Amino acid sequence: MGFLSYLVSGLSLGSVYAIIALGYTMVYGIAKMLNFAHGDVIMIGAYVAFFALSNFGLPIIPATLLSIVVCTLLGVIIERLAYKPLRDASSLSVLITAIGVSYFLQNGAQIIWSSSTKVFPAIFQSGSVSLGGASISYLTLITIGVCLIVMAALTLFINKTRTGAAMRACSEDKGAAILMGINVNHIISVTFAIGSGLAAIASVLLCAAYPSVYPTLGAMPGIKAFTAAVFGGIGSIPGAFLGGLLLGVIEIFAKAYVSTQLSDAIVFAVLIVVLLIKPTGLLGKKIDEKV
Repeated sequence: MGFLSYLVSGLSLGSVYAIIALGYTMVYGIAKMLNFAHGDVIMIGAYVAFFALSNFGLPIIPATLLSIVVCTLLGVIIERLAYKPLRDASSLSVLITAIGVSYFLQNGAQIIWSSSTKVFPAIFQSGSVSLGGASISYLTLITIGVCLIVMAALTLFINKTRTGAAMRACSEDKGAAILMGINVNHIISVTFAIGSGLAAIASVLLCAAYPSVYPTLGAMPGIKAFTAAVFGGIGSIPGAFLGGLLLGVIEIFAKAYVSTQLSDAIVFAVLIVVLLIKPTGLLGKKIDEKV
């Protein structure tokens, strides 16, 4: 593989990270909390898609839609049962609860589906196209295309709809949003629903590239996507998109030119350097609080 092939592969992997990171950054931007159970929602989405494809024989689009519906409902349930009662609690309490929800989902998956690895079926036709002398698979092009569509749709939703305007208002100032008649609890639930739906899309793309399904599937992609969100600027949707793409490219180049074993360490080292230079992330903005 040449430089161009590695670059496109990095953009493909980064597209998956970007879709997951959008869920992290939306929840943080509006609810000001880190949902560390987000990676395990990806795992649930992967299992739903796996059984829809393998056991029920559904085509890829209905299977993906079913996964989106299940993950969306799961995200709303998690928010209502685990996070809503802690709306005024300390950040530490919310963080511990998020970790608890993550372990609950992982252990629940082990009990229901066992810890054995299941092979995700091939869902896209094999083949490739030639670009500048590099061979690029259809799956890579589809992954990048889906990421661009998701990003464009989410941007239009945030900027052009009343719900999107309410989300922006809650992100800026919850107190003022409440005074303006915005139902903040409803907006936070919608945010969790959208983020969890995006996690389902990412789970299908991730399993298409790495066809294994197991209870801890979402742990490392979730951590890396969170890293991407911080890298780009937590709370910034364009930042999550940019951070995800850059993270994927850095990881693939690190594996290709340095070491497969050290690739993760290099990714996190780059994050540390970026945050030392720009603590708010690449596209994050420093907010000065008035006293």
